[in-house]
Amino acid sequence: MSSTPDTLAREESVAHDHPHAVVKSRRWLILLLVQISTLTFGMAITATNVILPQVRGSLSLTQDQAAWIVTLFLVAAAVATPMTGWLAGRLGWRRFMVATLIGFTLASLVCALANSLEVLLVGRVAQGLFGASLIPLGQGMLLATFPRPMHALVLMLWGVGSVMGPTLGPILGGLIAESLNWRWVFLLMAPIGALTTVLAMVALGDQERGTSGRLGTIGFLALALCMSSAQLMLDRGHRLDWFESFEITIEAIVAVVGVCVFIAHTAYSRTPFLSPRVFRNWNFSLGLVIAFAMGALSYTPIVLFPPLLQELRNYPDSMVGYLMSARGLGNLLSFLIVVQFTRYNARLALAAGLLLQVWAGWQMSLLDINMTNFDVFSTNLVQGFGFGLAYTPMTVLAFATLPTSLVIQASAVFNLMRNFGSSLFISLSILILVRSTAENYAGLSAAISASTKTLHSPALASGWGWDTTKSLAALSAEIHRQASIGGYLNAFILFGIAAALPLPIVWLFRDPHRRK
Repeated sequence: MSSTPDTLAREESVAHDHPHAVVKSRRWLILLLVQISTLTFGMAITATNVILPQVRGSLSLTQDQAAWIVTLFLVAAAVATPMTGWLAGRLGWRRFMVATLIGFTLASLVCALANSLEVLLVGRVAQGLFGASLIPLGQGMLLATFPRPMHALVLMLWGVGSVMGPTLGPILGGLIAESLNWRWVFLLMAPIGALTTVLAMVALGDQERGTSGRLGTIGFLALALCMSSAQLMLDRGHRLDWFESFEITIEAIVAVVGVCVFIAHTAYSRTPFLSPRVFRNWNFSLGLVIAFAMGALSYTPIVLFPPLLQELRNYPDSMVGYLMSARGLGNLLSFLIVVQFTRYNARLALAAGLLLQVWAGWQMSLLDINMTNFDVFSTNLVQGFGFGLAYTPMTVLAFATLPTSLVIQASAVFNLMRNFGSSLFISLSILILVRSTAENYAGLSAAISASTKTLHSPALASGWGWDTTKSLAALSAEIHRQASIGGYLNAFILFGIAAALPLPIVWLFRDPHRRK
């Protein structure tokens, strides 16, 4: 049925009087828009890691130069994410979303056409700056436009893009790069960006436009310096031997000073960058802690399992991709029950999701060098199921008692903490892996000598020995292989601990059904 002029006038009047009001028919267009944009940005984060070897060969880069392609993207995203709430209030949803999508699309084209490292880095920084707002803005728009009783359903549907994007990124990135070349990974983002831009122009209005006050410049600069320095420190620390490096030490000092200035500015300034009311909300403050922990659980298996399978088990890339898809399958299966479970008891659903991830981490820590495909698939399936089961109730509880006017701003902080938790935990996991492997190698090497009985048994030694350079190299490789698996297992133990630590906090959330 077509809308009459009177109907349209009433809709415009409602939208004007209630800044967050959205015509019901447009809500689902907004959900579709947010799903597509979130999926695309998630793939941009993880797909790049897969194509780095091709990029290095194409542009003749060293390993350290190639690492900047990922690092600068993450730093740019960390700086831009906190600006989401202020820019949404300044420009309005439609203008901000359209500008963000156009910028992200053009940046993707620059990356695809780059013929030098400098141009590629400019494109990646622009991708991070423009794309950083897509997830918090999308999440905030959904929470602001759909009624609270529908939040569990909407967040589950949005989770298809939020969770599946980073999961599908390595798989599709590898297939595209193998079938065509690395440029097509970026090039194919352009038509998707154009489609979502048109969709944004149709689905969104000028909600929130003009609601932002003055920009708390000191608070923003302090937070930007803190997050960019922390991101650089976490991403480069393992390559520069952490605090043995002057660069890492300076970055740590800048991060600490930045967060102290930001806290003081938020608490005492008349024009804070972020409203103190966001942090005074009990449920949201607890939600930030859980979001930090969930960030720690987001990408760790995706980071650890591929090198484990490729280097220690000689799995081909395609097989690794299929086994890693178990996490995405687990996420999808969780969507079948998470809405009903969250509506029944959100705190219980969150606790169950965390417990499943504790169990998955424990099972991963029991793996050995002879692990089977089923071992890898099943543990990642359970971890993905637990993550999907926990994410929706975590978000529902965190935003359940927050005023609608603060949702976009709060969503930016929420996603910033989740991303920081992910970066921090990946760095800790790699640190434990490297240090444990080195210690294990030293211990195993000291325990083996020419008198070791296994070395004198041709059936067991597999060409290891002390008599020739070839047999000695084979022995050293096997010692390193066994030492490495111990390092991975220690990292998986840390994963299980990270999933268990926030469990007591779950029960401190206030029940949203009791709110009047």
